[in-house]
Amino acid sequence: MKHEHFVEQIDEKKLLRAIAEEEAKSSGHLRVLVSKRHCSDALAAAEKHFRILGLEKTPLRNGVLIFVAPRSHTFAIYGDWAVHERCGEVFWTQVRDEMTPLFKQGKYTEALLHGVKKAGQILAEHFPRSKTTGDK
Repeated sequence: MKHEHFVEQIDEKKLLRAIAEEEAKSSGHLRVLVSKRHCSDALAAAEKHFRILGLEKTPLRNGVLIFVAPRSHTFAIYGDWAVHERCGEVFWTQVRDEMTPLFKQGKYTEALLHGVKKAGQILAEHFPRSKTTGDK
C-alpha cells in the first residue's frame, strides 16, 4: 500500500488527541511514524527512527514509537529500555497481536489508537506524571 493511501485513511485529529491524552497521564513520550519506504525489518527501522526522533533522550528513557511501513505491510512498536525493562517482551507481543487483525481489516486508525492506548497505559503505570508539578 502506498504511504499516501494509508495516511489518507487515518483520522489524524483523533490519533493526535489520543496521543496527547495518554501522554498527559505519564512522563513518557509517544510517537507514531508512518514510513514512505519499503521496510524488510520493521523493528530495526523503528529503532533507527526512534533515535532519529531523539526519543532516546527522554530523561527517564520512557519513549515509545509505533512505526508503520504500509508499503511492506508491516509495523513495530519500539519502547526505550526503561519501558521495556518494566513491561517485557510479552507485553509488546500482545499489543502487536491485538493490532494486527485491525490493520488487516483496514481499520488503520483503530489499530493505531489501540497501540497508543496500550502504550499509554504501561507508561502511566510505571512512569506516572508528577502530581506536584504536573511536569513531564
